[in-house]
Amino acid sequence: MTYEEYEKKCDEIRMKNADYLDGFREDLFNAGLKEKTINRHCQNADFYINTYLLKEEPLEMICGTNFSKIDDFLGHFLIRKCMWSTPGTIKSTAASIKKFYNSMLQRGNIGESDYRVLIGTIKSNMDYWLKDCESYSDPEAPNPFIFS
Repeated sequence: MTYEEYEKKCDEIRMKNADYLDGFREDLFNAGLKEKTINRHCQNADFYINTYLLKEEPLEMICGTNFSKIDDFLGHFLIRKCMWSTPGTIKSTAASIKKFYNSMLQRGNIGESDYRVLIGTIKSNMDYWLKDCESYSDPEAPNPFIFS
């Protein structure tokens, strides 16, 4: 794929993602959440589907439910590449992603099994991600991403 083809595909995906995010925003509003909370959830979901999933190859929103993608994003990318990451941001970003994909499930944009994989991955790995984030942020602790 040429760079131009990559960019064209990313633009197509971003347009679809904008519709998904609009629906997500509507669902959060209808649930009675405050504007600040809605904005935070939408920003977190947008970062995942429009930054992370498009960084190496143009991946559709549905690919974000894949075990390896959500594990890499919350357990590596967010910790190592985002200076603002803390155990708290890992948790809040995971909560936003779960809410986003629940909205996608309710709207028929993903299947039940895709959603279950996402939820199961987050549930079973959260403690590891939080521990790694804590260690990575502590200059006195060993780097959890260096293999010995």
